[in-house]
Amino acid sequence: MNHLFAYGTLMCSDIMAEVSGTSMPAAPGTLRGYRRLGVKGEHYPAIFPDRDGIVEGVVYLDIPPLAWARLDRFEGEMYSRESVRVALADGTAVAAEAYVIGHGFTDCLENEEWDFAAFLRNGKESFRQWYEGYHALT
Repeated sequence: MNHLFAYGTLMCSDIMAEVSGTSMPAAPGTLRGYRRLGVKGEHYPAIFPDRDGIVEGVVYLDIPPLAWARLDRFEGEMYSRESVRVALADGTAVAAEAYVIGHGFTDCLENEEWDFAAFLRNGKESFRQWYEGYHALT
């Protein structure tokens, strides 16, 4: 699998480049059948299957193998990488991988949808400074 559906902090191309170690082309995408909620006490979200859910995000194309290894370390044990189908803006669907919250971690979710605009305004710099996933990359 060569593509990644990003729905949270990795939608920021600068964070994605820091984490993956490279820059990649990206396109807007929509994932149906999932819902995105904030993680309690954190600046980032998680997705989980929800028949009626829709999540807007970004599809990064052609992820190199070394970038996948870095992404897996960054996301940590809370998430599992799963195959999904994402609709692109032109109506085509592509296969991608997405980091979905693991079954043992669903109690960590808030009851509110995660807000990307609020993250950009109020949480991005704090996230970059404090998220422990960055430490897994060094």
